[in-house]
Amino acid sequence: MNSESTAPTPYALVVDDEGLIRMDAADILEQAGFRTLEAPTGDKALELLRQHHQEVALLFTDVQMPGEHDGFALARRTADAYPHISIVVASGRIEPGPDDMPEGARFIGKPFSAEIVHRHLQEVLPDEHKPAPLKG
Repeated sequence: MNSESTAPTPYALVVDDEGLIRMDAADILEQAGFRTLEAPTGDKALELLRQHHQEVALLFTDVQMPGEHDGFALARRTADAYPHISIVVASGRIEPGPDDMPEGARFIGKPFSAEIVHRHLQEVLPDEHKPAPLKG
C-alpha cells in the first residue's frame, strides 16, 4: 500500500531576523517541496513550534537573532522537545562549537545556494519526511 500520495506536505519553519534572507530560504525550501512557516526570532519560532510541531519536519534557522534564543539555543530546544524535526543551522559569521548544535543537526555557511541546501536536506531528512521533489 502506498501512503506517500496521501501524506500531507510537510512544513519547514524558517527563522531569520533578516527578511530578505528569510524569504530567500523559504523560496528554496518551497522549491524542495515544503510548505513554509516563517519567524523573525527564535522566541517567535518556539511559539510557532508549540502550535504546529506535528506538521513541521524541518527547522531551518539563522544563528544570530534578537531575543532570548539564538539559533543554536533554538536548535537545542527543538531537538529536545520535538525529536522528529530535522534541523539545519545557517550562519555567515559564526561557526558552531562542540556543544552548540544538537546531534544530527547540519550546519550550512552563508551565503548558500538552493543546490547546497537541497543537498543537505537529502542527507539530514529521513525518507518519510522528504517532500516529493527530494525523493529519488
